[in-house]
Amino acid sequence: MSGNQDLLQRSLNSVWHPCTQMKHHERYPLVPISRGEGAWLFDTDGKGYLDAVSSWWVNLFGHNQPVIKDAIKAQLDQLEHVMLAGFTHGPVVELSEKLSLLTGLGHAFYGSDGASATEIALKMSFHYWRNIGQPKKTKFISLQNSYHGETLGALSVTDVAIFKDTYAPLILQSAQMPSPDSRLAEAGESEEAFALRCAEALEIYAAEHHAELAAFIIEPLVQGAAGMAMYHPVYLRRAREICDRYNIHLIADEIAVGFGRTGTLFACEQAGGKVSDIADFVCLSKGITGGYLPLSVVLTTDDVYQAFYHDQTAKGFLHSHSYTGNPLACSAALATLKLFETTNVLGNNQKTAQQLLAAVQAYDLPLGHIRQRGMITAFEVETSNPQFAQHCYTAALRHGLLLRPIANTVYWMPPYCLNAAEIDHLVQSTQTAILESMACS
Repeated sequence: MSGNQDLLQRSLNSVWHPCTQMKHHERYPLVPISRGEGAWLFDTDGKGYLDAVSSWWVNLFGHNQPVIKDAIKAQLDQLEHVMLAGFTHGPVVELSEKLSLLTGLGHAFYGSDGASATEIALKMSFHYWRNIGQPKKTKFISLQNSYHGETLGALSVTDVAIFKDTYAPLILQSAQMPSPDSRLAEAGESEEAFALRCAEALEIYAAEHHAELAAFIIEPLVQGAAGMAMYHPVYLRRAREICDRYNIHLIADEIAVGFGRTGTLFACEQAGGKVSDIADFVCLSKGITGGYLPLSVVLTTDDVYQAFYHDQTAKGFLHSHSYTGNPLACSAALATLKLFETTNVLGNNQKTAQQLLAAVQAYDLPLGHIRQRGMITAFEVETSNPQFAQHCYTAALRHGLLLRPIANTVYWMPPYCLNAAEIDHLVQSTQTAILESMACS
């Protein structure tokens, strides 16, 4: 038995893998990974796979990145963990200060993953209104086809049926606003005009229901699980104006799109100014540590913070995670920010993105809705193969490439370290995988 076969059999016997029907691995074997280097993952038999999805959108600068790795090693010699209730430490303070300067939001509350960040923001908004004497503001709104995580609170504002429907009896009900996804625009309607039309629907709903609405949560510019649905930044500006007019919080879920993914450090910046000009809360995770350690954070305003600052303990925000503000994770996050400060990450990404978009536009394939926002490139494949996503995924693996299509949407969200040869491999192997998968129909 090869090293790959041994490890995958042990994994099947002991590990319940996420977002997976385990029985499918009878036909589609797991891929046992032993190490990573730059944009590549290597299995236990030494085969390499270019990581075109940044290992679920977290790995910004490549695997085995020396700056982040060395920061974690240095912190490991000082302090691995201390609870953040009643204690503090240098890395969490420094990270909070840096994030405050970058976002304009001055108070950082830490969790461990994206879904927990969503939970924190929802609870904090609800509790804020209660603390200031508006207890009827208990409901939330989100976009159609939105995704904000899979814990029960996060599912209440998620609109992806396969994740949500089974647990419907357990979750709070929310309302979903029309998505400004530009793929849904009418023929001849511009991306901006469609976004404004969707914002009009948001305002109509807010005008009628604002007395009971606590917050509107939104994925800025790109709805990931909706198939990389992209929309015009004007929607964010109008949403902010509407939330101000009707006294509703706006929660920006930048978990997937933050830290350079959309071409700016944070997606909200493309609507003008800092994150604080758009959001009352911002949720950050995934790329915050460069893909090295679990960490999430919610940043919010002085106004929200002051509503909890009180002599009564019950008016405080009594939410906690055992590993809140872990020093090792914070050191990784600080190293990630250092890379943005010391290298021209966004400028280099712009050049890479231009190459990727030009490559897709040159494909001689039946594609629709070719689109790009920063380092996220996506398109639909016109195919009659109902199993296209699975077939494309497995075909790509055969050719040394990790893709993870969403239905018939193929997307690239690679690490920022791609070189010319790797871009060529990504482009050529994707084309081959698509052709092989279409032939399966």
